[in-house]
Amino acid sequence: MQSVSPMPEYKAPLRDIRFMLYEVLDAETHYQQLGAEEASRDLIDAIIAEGGKFAEEVLSPLNRVGDEEGCRFDAGEVKTPTGFKEAYRQYVDGGWPSLAGETAYGGQGLPESLSVVLNEMVSTANWSWGMYPGLSHGAKLTLHEYGSEEQKQTYLARLISGEWTGTMCLTEPHCGTDLGLLKTRAEPAADGSYSISGTKIFISAGEHDMADNIVHIVLARLPDAPGGTKGISLFIVPKFNADDGSRNGVTCGSIEHKMGIHGNATALLNFDDARGFLIGPANEGLRCMFTFMNFARLGTAMQGMAAAELSLQSSTAYAKDRLAMRALSGPKFPEQAADPIIVHPDVRRLLLSQKVISEGGRALIYFCAMQGDILHGSGDEETKKEAEALMGVLTPIAKAFLTETGFEAANQGLQVFGGHGYIAEWGMEQIVRDTRIATLYEGTTGIQALDLLGRKVLGSRGEQLRYVTRIMHRFCRDNEIRKMGEFIRPLRRLYREWGGFTRKLGLKAMRDREEAGAAAVDYLMYSGYVTLAYFWARIADASLRALAAGTEDKAYYENKIHAARFYFKRILPRAKCHKEIMMSGARSLMVPDADQIDSQ
Repeated sequence: MQSVSPMPEYKAPLRDIRFMLYEVLDAETHYQQLGAEEASRDLIDAIIAEGGKFAEEVLSPLNRVGDEEGCRFDAGEVKTPTGFKEAYRQYVDGGWPSLAGETAYGGQGLPESLSVVLNEMVSTANWSWGMYPGLSHGAKLTLHEYGSEEQKQTYLARLISGEWTGTMCLTEPHCGTDLGLLKTRAEPAADGSYSISGTKIFISAGEHDMADNIVHIVLARLPDAPGGTKGISLFIVPKFNADDGSRNGVTCGSIEHKMGIHGNATALLNFDDARGFLIGPANEGLRCMFTFMNFARLGTAMQGMAAAELSLQSSTAYAKDRLAMRALSGPKFPEQAADPIIVHPDVRRLLLSQKVISEGGRALIYFCAMQGDILHGSGDEETKKEAEALMGVLTPIAKAFLTETGFEAANQGLQVFGGHGYIAEWGMEQIVRDTRIATLYEGTTGIQALDLLGRKVLGSRGEQLRYVTRIMHRFCRDNEIRKMGEFIRPLRRLYREWGGFTRKLGLKAMRDREEAGAAAVDYLMYSGYVTLAYFWARIADASLRALAAGTEDKAYYENKIHAARFYFKRILPRAKCHKEIMMSGARSLMVPDADQIDSQ
């Protein structure tokens, strides 16, 4: 029996990453079609091998350090935990921030989806640390899309190099999701800049000592702006002015004391006549910000998947080592005092539940990232239209579904440890605490559900959803072989049903708009289970093809097929429950008066 470490030690799942990229999603063909021929298998393998090494050897050992030390706030300055700053310097020296950056501004020009693979390993090894460079990705994408040439030369080049980091500043003390209530002001200045005044809260990586400058992307209102969300503009506000290096009028008033992610500074920022620069058209800041938000939501989806992966690695090692009772069918290790707990069916349930969320989630996130590649790099308008529709539907599903199930997986990992899981020294409770935020920030599960059902599906009269069900239909049509029947039949039934009851919900919502709100979360969870079924069917198909070709790694592919069966038999049936709830109507939620809900 192996000896189990008392703390989770991350091992980059390089074999599974390669399997998803090459065999399930055919990344090589994808990159060739984009014209990214430099993204060869040799280069991809080198990137993930070196990235995995950095995650394992540099970041993973700092995960507990960050949790125990946290960030220290003193008179407006934030000191990050021991080793964080040095790790960031290694990250920059290794050229990792520039991986997917534009070559014109010092980047390596590789597809963004390769950066997502790197981010997965970084995030799983140490989520708190990974948030510092992670917030820069959205800032880079926003500048790439909407920045002027001068802004790109000034800010984008330094974000790509990693010399500076970025943030997104939306939330204010009186408003979170409802940005129509935003009060931060932007007054025009004589030199063409703007004077930004207001307070922003919950700004991840908003203040730290890891980089020379922090570029804040800030939502604010111009003096003549219309009310509501139509009157919001987007501004670049650096911590230090780029022209002369002087301190700008943005200061950190405090950092939050949080349940988890202690190693990342969540800052309250005060903007007092801070010098800022308009990015994108006036009063269209919310539209521009969605470039940032979509990436952030996909990144948050990764937190759920990463939690499942790290929890799975730790709890599997523990289950193989921990002895308790005998297998119900008789001793499996008679030479020992008891059998390892991995022989027990319920422990298997806990482990396999984590596995299918981690590995199915990996396929979903990589697929979404590849749609982003197409959207920004393809020359075919019809292909881009499909990619945009797929991302529109799948991004809120990935964000909400994977964070909800990822948090569940983290709790399942803790459960494998029994009482030891509740003890800090084993590290499992940290995964639970760190992951809980994922269902909240970048839009709660309820907000993602309203976006999916109300805005993306019903708002497009089902057109965007049909792009998703169409790829499922094509897959089922092209894989009607006997061995795939156990996956194709239920998937076909569910994607057809998905479109059918969506129309019924639309008719109900036309009569009473509360029906959409009452059904939204269950609709999203149903959508998530069906979507993951599609990816597990693809995983099973790739595995069957490898076995038919005579692979030498037979056990690996057989295990994938077993995991797919587990998902279809023991996880996918949850979709039926969500369907019954969502179709039950809003009355059971909305009839009691608000003052009758509590028990007083």
